[in-house]
Amino acid sequence: MSSQTKTHRDGMIRALLLGAALVPVLSHTAWASGFQLREQSTTAQGNAFAGVAAGGEDISTMFFNPATMTQFTGNQTSFHLSYIAPQSEFEDGSAATTIGTPIAGNTSTDDIGEDAFLPSIYAMYQPAEDWRLGLSLNAPFGLATSYDRSWVGRYHSVRSELTTANISPQVAYQPTKWLSLGAGVQAQYADAELSNAVDFGTIGAALGVSGASPGSQAQDGFGEVTGDDWGYGYSLGAVLEPLTGTQIGVSYRSEIKHTLDGDAEFDLGSSGVGSTISAATGGFVDTGARASFKTPASVSIGLRQRIDDEWTVMGELDWTEWSTFEELRIVFDNPAQSDSVTEEDWDDTWFAALGATYKPLDTPWTFRAGVAYDEAPLSTRTRTPRIPDADRYWISGGVSYDPKPWLSVSATYTHIFVDDAELDLSASDVGNTFRGDLNGEYETSIDIVSVSARIRF
Repeated sequence: MSSQTKTHRDGMIRALLLGAALVPVLSHTAWASGFQLREQSTTAQGNAFAGVAAGGEDISTMFFNPATMTQFTGNQTSFHLSYIAPQSEFEDGSAATTIGTPIAGNTSTDDIGEDAFLPSIYAMYQPAEDWRLGLSLNAPFGLATSYDRSWVGRYHSVRSELTTANISPQVAYQPTKWLSLGAGVQAQYADAELSNAVDFGTIGAALGVSGASPGSQAQDGFGEVTGDDWGYGYSLGAVLEPLTGTQIGVSYRSEIKHTLDGDAEFDLGSSGVGSTISAATGGFVDTGARASFKTPASVSIGLRQRIDDEWTVMGELDWTEWSTFEELRIVFDNPAQSDSVTEEDWDDTWFAALGATYKPLDTPWTFRAGVAYDEAPLSTRTRTPRIPDADRYWISGGVSYDPKPWLSVSATYTHIFVDDAELDLSASDVGNTFRGDLNGEYETSIDIVSVSARIRF
């Protein structure tokens, strides 16, 4: 290995180590269909991720299909940063306890979404003509919703936050000119926080506690659960080029199982009702807690077709196995504390996108556009304030500029239109006996700005 090649390789490794330190700090959490974060590539986002499973403009496509690395040569790295700005408001809310007592509180909210920066970092090393080695750092799943403690749905949710960080070494091999194969290992860290108010008034009334008043905010307590975990999975992919200029990609990302271990903390409030309940039952004391969930498996099919030397069109169809998310169950170490259960019962979903890229001859510019439909995994019956998701529609546009043969910079803007989402929860639903009824509607939209830089060594 030449000293120059070793210097370039070591430079990429140092850049990735720095990126590894930044991903969990910057990624925070943001909204996506379900809690998936698709925004892992500035250039692919310019086409609304159409055709990304079949390839693209830089090595960030390895996140979606590791086999696409064979479309690039030499050693290179790519840095992407998206700013995601959701705007979601709850309106026309109403709530009642399990015995029908109206729950007082704010019936509308300001923006419950949180703006977030989402980074992703990639590097590729070419040890031989037909082989590629890659490494990616991403935050592929996340969510964040936050409400005031005085809103009418406080017994269902106050704050929900999930942050992930994914490290994936990958390899790609091109046995023939028309076929590329790829695989990757995923090591994923997940960290979560869930909190809500506790209706000690209703619980106390059911237990016969003197002075207990159902739905009384003055008698509210508060509970918060935190936990984290590492989980592991894999990705597989292939790209076919049956005709010059035609690329068909297929990829699979496995589910990753997590058991979040952490703590549950309770605030009994100042009314004395919570303290009486805790002393009588042994519940609502600080304890260990855990919750299990899976990030979903997904299958992607992408097509890229070069029309001429300037135009390329593309399409994408993705399936995500959200049906594995049947419930959110928190199990407490304290045997006197019953499990906290929220029924989810999500459905598998589809994502479909179409896009086009225009690269004028003899210029350093590239222009992209795309549209997409992103199906939500839940319905009105299973929608909760923690994830008030709905079907969404993407419009994206982007541009790249190549000032030097070794450098390319890109920028993309996306607006996502989200269907209005009704909330219709009943106290008779699983786990809602002491959360009560909750009704209302969400109005949501999302804006995303993404920038990136690609460096060839």
